[in-house]
Amino acid sequence: MQQSWDSDRRRTAIGRSSLSVPARQALADRQLDADRTILDYGCGRGGDVASLQRLDCKITGWDPYYSSSTPVAPSDVVLLTYVLNIIENPVERRQTLKEAWRLATSVLIVSARLTWERSKVRGQGYGDGLLTSRQTFQHLFSPDELRFYVEEVTGTRCVSAAPGIVYAFKDDSARLGYLAHRIVPNAEWLTSADTTSAIASLVDYVERRGRPPRVDEMPRPMAEQLAHLKPGDLKRLVRDSADAEKVSEGAKRTTLNTLLFLAVELFNGRGPFSSLPLGVQLDVRSFFNSYKEACQRSDRLLLKLRDDTYIRGAMNASSVGKITPTALYVHRRAIDRMPTVLRLYEHCAAVAAGRPQEWTIAKLKHQGRAISWLNYPEFDKDPHPRITSSYLVDLKTLETSHMSYANSANRPLLHRKHEFLAPNDPDVSRYRRLTESELRAGPLRESATDRHREWLGGRTDQVQSRA
Repeated sequence: MQQSWDSDRRRTAIGRSSLSVPARQALADRQLDADRTILDYGCGRGGDVASLQRLDCKITGWDPYYSSSTPVAPSDVVLLTYVLNIIENPVERRQTLKEAWRLATSVLIVSARLTWERSKVRGQGYGDGLLTSRQTFQHLFSPDELRFYVEEVTGTRCVSAAPGIVYAFKDDSARLGYLAHRIVPNAEWLTSADTTSAIASLVDYVERRGRPPRVDEMPRPMAEQLAHLKPGDLKRLVRDSADAEKVSEGAKRTTLNTLLFLAVELFNGRGPFSSLPLGVQLDVRSFFNSYKEACQRSDRLLLKLRDDTYIRGAMNASSVGKITPTALYVHRRAIDRMPTVLRLYEHCAAVAAGRPQEWTIAKLKHQGRAISWLNYPEFDKDPHPRITSSYLVDLKTLETSHMSYANSANRPLLHRKHEFLAPNDPDVSRYRRLTESELRAGPLRESATDRHREWLGGRTDQVQSRA
C-alpha cells in the first residue's frame, strides 16, 4: 500500500466512535468473536480496532500512515474495510487485495464504497475513478463488480454478505457453514441447568428439527448433564414426551430448509457431501434416501425459478404477503413463511449481491426475476409509513440499482399494512382494524403535494385535497 502519486490517502481515514457497517455485519454473521485472531489491514485511525478490543476480540490494526509500526502477521480474519476504493493504481489495488488474502487464514472480509454514493463524492474523472477536491481518489464499485473482482483475485467463490461487503473463505466448508447459518436456522437450545431441563431442551429440539440430535450437536454442558442416561432410556424419554404432530411438522420444515440450502449451494457452487456442515449432513441422512436424491430434488427446485407460470402459482398460493399484478410484497417478519421456491428466489439474490442491512419489505417480481428490498423504518410506528430506500437485484444479469428517497418530497407510502404480514403476526389484528376504519371513513385525504404517492395494496389514483 505504498503511495504512488500525489494523492493524500490519509485524508480518507475518518475517526469512528462506533463500529463500521462492515464490522457490524461481520459480528452479526458470527465471523468475529473472541476465539479468532483479527487483522484490520488498512485500519486508518483504528476506530474498529478500538471498538472490537472493547468486545474482547483479539484484533490488531495496521495502516501505512497511522499504524505502520504494527507487525503484520497472518490472522484468522482479515478486514479490508474501504481500502480498495481509495487506491488509484489498479495494479497496486490488486496487489493489496492479494496480500490481504494471503494474510487471512480463515476468511477475508472486503468492503468498498458503492456507485450509488456518487452524489456524495465531488470530483473529476481520473483513471477508473474520481479525483476529489481534497486530492483523494475514489473508485466506486457496484455490488456485483466487487464480488466478481474479489473472486477473480482470490480464485475462490465468494458470498455477498450485504451490498458492498464480500466474504472470501479459505476453506469451502466454512463458506457452506456460513450459508447454512443464513438459510437453515441454527438450533437454539433451551437453557438447561439439570437433567430435567436438559431433557426438556432435547424434546424441544426434536419437535423443531424433526429428528434427534447427535451428541456432538448438543451444547457441551447439556451432553454432560445427560451422559449418565443410557441411549435407549434417553430415546424412550424423548419419544414419550415429544408431541408427534410437532415432530412431523418439524421434519417437513427441515426437509424444505435442506432443499433450499442445497439449491442455493448449487447457485453459488456445490461441494461434496463431506464439506456440508454436520447438521445439514444429518438432515440429509434423516430425511432423504441419499445425498444424490436430495441434490436432484434441489436441482429441480432451482430450475423452477425459470418458470414464470410456476412462480406466479407459488405467489398465488403463498399464505403471506400482498400480491399485485406484477409482484409479491412480503414483510421481513414473514419472509420465511413463503413457499420454498420463493424463499430460494430471495436467497439467491441475497447471496449474489447482498441483502441490505436495513429493509422492511421484499418485492419479488413474478416476471424477469428481480428482487427489491424496500425500507420503511417507521412501519410499526406510522399508520402509513413512507419509504426511505430501495435496493434491486436482477437475478438474470446480477446487476443492481439503489434508490434513495431521503430528499424526496413525495415518497411512496403504504396502507393496508396487515396484508404484508403473516396471518398470525401479533400486529395483524391491529393493522386490520386501522384499514377497516379507513375504508368506512372513505378515501383518505392527501395534500396537493402528495397526490402522486403510490399506495401498495390499495388505490394508486390521484386524490385531490379536500378542505
